[in-house]
This record gives sequence, C-alpha cells and structure tokens, in this order.
Amino acid sequence: MSTQSVGIREAKAHLSKYLQRIKLGHEIILTDRGRPVGKLVPISPEELSLANRLRQLEEKGLIDPASSDLNVTPHPITLPTDLAQRLLQEDRGA
Repeated sequence: MSTQSVGIREAKAHLSKYLQRIKLGHEIILTDRGRPVGKLVPISPEELSLANRLRQLEEKGLIDPASSDLNVTPHPITLPTDLAQRLLQEDRGA
C-alpha cells in the first residue's frame, strides 16, 4: 500500500481520481500549505455493516442475491413421540 500527499485544492479538483486510488488500497495524506492535516484510507471489511459486506460479495459475483421471499417458515419435522426424550437422555449419559 502506498501513501501519497495531496493538497486540499488538488484533492477537491480530482476527488474521484483519489477515491479510485483509495479503493485500490492506497492512502492519501491531505495537506494544507504543505502541512499534513488528515488522511484518507480504505475502510476495512470488518468496519462495514453486514448489508454492505453482502452487497460487495454480490457485486464481485461471489454470492447470489437473496431471494425476495425471505419469510418462509420451514415445516416442523414430525418425530416419533418419545424420540426427542430418548436423544436428550442419551446425550446426558443417562
């Protein structure tokens, strides 16, 4: 990752160019009359919300978008009457 110093006026005039560099992982130091006053850095994936991280994965084609029907409730599985109790007892070592 490289770091580049840029004056505020230059950054304002060519903001989209510098944002592209930031997206590629570069840091931009903003200067005011040659003195550093701030830094623009990429956001790490951990700092993004879950929705934004999922959207990024969708844009990269790594996952498919969720279907619009997300309120589907699965049907309960019917078990023999005492099976759940027997499994619990087996798990507890009884």
